Amino acid sequence: MDQSIGQFIGQFGIRSIPVSSCCIQIASVLRSKVSFPGTSSYEATQESYWSIQEASLYPSCIVVPDTAQDVSEAVKILAGFPDCQFAIKGHSHMPASGFANINGGVTIDMTTLSSVTINNDHTVVSIGSGAQWLNVYTYLDTLDLSVAGGRNGLVGVGGLTLGGGISYFAPRVGWACDNVANFEIVLASGELTNANATSLPDLFRALKGGMNNFGIVTRFDLTPFPQGEILAGVIANPISDRDAVFTAFSNIAGSEEYDPYASLVTGLGYNSSVKGSWSIGTTAVYTKPESSPAIYAEFVAIPSTQNTLHLTNLSTFADETNTPPLNWQFFTGTYGVSANLMSRIFDSLNSTLYNLELPSSWVFWDIAFEPLPTIMTQYGDKNGGNSLGTSPKDGNAFVMLLSALWPNSTFDEVVQETAEKMTRDIACIADDMGLLHEFQYINYADPSQDPIGSYGVQNVEYLRQVSRKHDPKGVWQRQVPGGFKLGLKY
Repeated sequence: MDQSIGQFIGQFGIRSIPVSSCCIQIASVLRSKVSFPGTSSYEATQESYWSIQEASLYPSCIVVPDTAQDVSEAVKILAGFPDCQFAIKGHSHMPASGFANINGGVTIDMTTLSSVTINNDHTVVSIGSGAQWLNVYTYLDTLDLSVAGGRNGLVGVGGLTLGGGISYFAPRVGWACDNVANFEIVLASGELTNANATSLPDLFRALKGGMNNFGIVTRFDLTPFPQGEILAGVIANPISDRDAVFTAFSNIAGSEEYDPYASLVTGLGYNSSVKGSWSIGTTAVYTKPESSPAIYAEFVAIPSTQNTLHLTNLSTFADETNTPPLNWQFFTGTYGVSANLMSRIFDSLNSTLYNLELPSSWVFWDIAFEPLPTIMTQYGDKNGGNSLGTSPKDGNAFVMLLSALWPNSTFDEVVQETAEKMTRDIACIADDMGLLHEFQYINYADPSQDPIGSYGVQNVEYLRQVSRKHDPKGVWQRQVPGGFKLGLKY
């Protein structure tokens, strides 16, 4: 080791985790932007993870770049060490272990790249890939503008957009990724470049759904639109009225004339510490400043235990309280719209969870249903296209997010097995009814699922071709093990 580098590394009091050669080389270039175990900056990143599964991994070093050029320098070095694996961290709201952190390798924490700016004629919003959506909405609300982004303001811009992205504005403008005008990206060679409809258009399309398979996006340029106040809030109902809620949801989600300003998420909640303890509620948003839109009249007519619908702005409504670190589990599926299917899903869930015993601990289960209407998927062929494979020919559908959160890691295996069983049982029910869709939303998927495969054979092959072209050595496939990979061999 070079003596000066050794002295630089030594000042951090490294302990327990071996320092890899690639960490030493990156530190020789980026100096204080590289942190090691035992330092406050290293621990700050480790403590920022949303899930215990991710926080339980310990990289040899953590790189916190200040600029896109810093990312470029780090990737150039990493690509020269084929045995050095690394992970890319935004705000890590995909909870699976290894998706945004790594044991013994290098974690690149992008959250310092969080600037939000707009051009002079207000046609392009430029967002650092480490920003949270709340940063974006707070900035744009003052300009009476918005963009398609995450509904929870604490979610990161990077992960949500690269996975597609469902927003409150989805019926009006499509997936969040459909609204990207340009990606600033660091390729496997370390080159910092731009991908858009005229420059690297193949990569531009691949990034819209392709996640971390092609490079590290350092900036997203999004197309804004005029936006004032919205109607937003939660309607909670007695679980005994669930069938009425399912009918109201289905009447909106399955409508041939879907209201482009309507967005809703109907959720079932179950607390394992109280047997049979179910709740049901709907987060409803109307992206026009109307206090009583007709589209929600059926929901409002159902007896409720809470109704907080009110006019507000997006930055206020999206400013949610973060949860403490917990174990998290995600599974997903997509199905044709049917109130009967939703009722049968509830019965299936109840049968499994009622008999689940977890002594001395608890698990909270949340099953969310979100419309995927054709008015939203019609944007998939516009603005250079996307890679998701969703299309109006699939008909109106809804996406399910089955999630679990629990404090005691002792029960990781039983929660995983239970979640897998429930997802499998729901798929069987939907298949029997002719309502099972192939698409799996990647931002809600478990590592055991195959969301990229659900994009369809042609899209998968397209993604592989783009990968071979822009990453011939397979840096993103071999050295970045986290996330959903393309299945390429090298």
